[in-house]
Amino acid sequence: MEQSLAEKISANPDYQRLKSTRSRFGWTLTIAMLVVYYGYILLIAFDKELLAARIGNGVMTWGIPIGFGVILFTILITGVYVRRANREFDALTEKVRAEALK
Repeated sequence: MEQSLAEKISANPDYQRLKSTRSRFGWTLTIAMLVVYYGYILLIAFDKELLAARIGNGVMTWGIPIGFGVILFTILITGVYVRRANREFDALTEKVRAEALK
């Protein structure tokens, strides 16, 4: 019985759409995060002078706000994923679940 339920779910077009859309969206956000993170790491490795340059007459360097930006970007894309998951992915999951239990 469990196998027939799994087969029923995997054959559902809404499940296929959910799986492909969620996977594609997840990979897009992952690539964006990797670009931002490794871009920052490469900046540290190859342009230390830029990150060590002081902002104005103070003691803060450009590395601090850029690093803070990387952290904020991470929080932002997490929020984007959660918002889309709550609006779109959860509804599709519920639809698939309801059809599978019929």
